[in-house]
Amino acid sequence: MNVHLVDGTYELFRFFYAVPEHIDPGGVDVGAVRGVVQSVLELLEAGATHVGVATDHIVESFRNDLWHGYKTGAGIDPVLFAQFPLVEDALRALGVAVWAEVELEADDALASAAAVAHDDPSVERVFVCTPDKDMAQCVRDPKVVMLDRRKGQLLDEAGVKAKYGVAPASIPDWLALVGDAADGFPGLPGWGAKSAAAVLTRYEHLAAIPDRAVDWDVDVRGALRLATTLAAARGDAELFLTLATLRTDGDVGKVGDWEWRGPKPELDVWADRLGRPVLAERAARLAAQRA
Repeated sequence: MNVHLVDGTYELFRFFYAVPEHIDPGGVDVGAVRGVVQSVLELLEAGATHVGVATDHIVESFRNDLWHGYKTGAGIDPVLFAQFPLVEDALRALGVAVWAEVELEADDALASAAAVAHDDPSVERVFVCTPDKDMAQCVRDPKVVMLDRRKGQLLDEAGVKAKYGVAPASIPDWLALVGDAADGFPGLPGWGAKSAAAVLTRYEHLAAIPDRAVDWDVDVRGALRLATTLAAARGDAELFLTLATLRTDGDVGKVGDWEWRGPKPELDVWADRLGRPVLAERAARLAAQRA
């Protein structure tokens, strides 16, 4: 059995900016919702059997209490923001598992599900469907891989190393040093992607990096400056590491809960609202084929 874990927040943003709006009978734009539902249905039609979709129901999370600059819902187009609860309900109508996160983030739910699926001996492979670099920390050979469905790009541990310069286990430490603009934390001054990768290739984790450059067993340009910065700002770096480390204790249930067993009756209503009655027809036909 294979498991597909979908970043619903990413998908909603992607379709909002990629497809035309569709105004439902109530005057609400549901164009992005339609795109996500169709995309997940296509995943099922391609053979996926166990699917979970995670969303950032309110965007803010426990991390906002830790760092004042962490990402919020501010600046998100209100038309897009209004489609978050709609896509959750529409996907539930399609019959897939949905994790609408409030205290945690969608990435935490995906990381939690990836951990559950990894430990399930009945699961052959776990596809984490997102291009989000944060999720690279979840990759574990040979079972858990990242899949960018739009580009058709698959990343195993070697792929993560080739793309970011560090192994999956060091991704949080790497982000702590270089920062993550999308999530709203800056990293440490002077630390770039290449220098952080070089140092972490040797030490793997932030806690193992010596404070003094003279103690570094790695040849990296500007080592003295980097070490001085790290020694002075280690507290910030440790906080950023907490922000970058995905939680794996989210309430996502077990793998059996994610099996697609067909659409709910309310999908007919949603398909009409989305202006695509054929979506309900396709889902019902697929369910009949699998029965």
